[in-house]
Amino acid sequence: MSELRTIEKGALLQRQGTKVQWIFKVHSGLIRSFFVDELGKEHVFMFAPENWVVADLEAVGFDAPCTLNIEALEPSMIEFIPIVNIAQSMGGMHGGAQEFNRLIRNTGTLQRRVLLLLSSNALERYEYFLKTYPDLSPRLTQKLIASYLGVTPQRLSAIRAERVGKSSARYESM
Repeated sequence: MSELRTIEKGALLQRQGTKVQWIFKVHSGLIRSFFVDELGKEHVFMFAPENWVVADLEAVGFDAPCTLNIEALEPSMIEFIPIVNIAQSMGGMHGGAQEFNRLIRNTGTLQRRVLLLLSSNALERYEYFLKTYPDLSPRLTQKLIASYLGVTPQRLSAIRAERVGKSSARYESM
């Protein structure tokens, strides 16, 4: 059952590292989702004004701890919608729960991509690409992969060489 709550400015609705329980719908006010990287730098993922919905979809889709903090930037009226209610309501539809999970996982992957673009270097983005799409690298041109990573094809070549150098250095130290 969803619950409408009055939230004070500065209140954290969700903390990075906790289990996601809610989707938040803004009835009035303004909230933001953001994360803090390993160096302590804040990165805003999105702002949510009236009638917007916010959740850490990566955490929902992959049943992982929250990556995002969600904070009220103004006094706000927020509807807290339990994740379990959404999954249960989709379960009654033909293939609904499976379709919901697929959609959330896809959207969660997109969320992770945006967060990586905000906070990581090209090598880290390339490593994530390989982990997310393990079978795609041979099927795509270097130009397409470089475009996805936000680098030039020349920079991608350097990244690949750097990875090979790190792998062989680890092997030699064994």
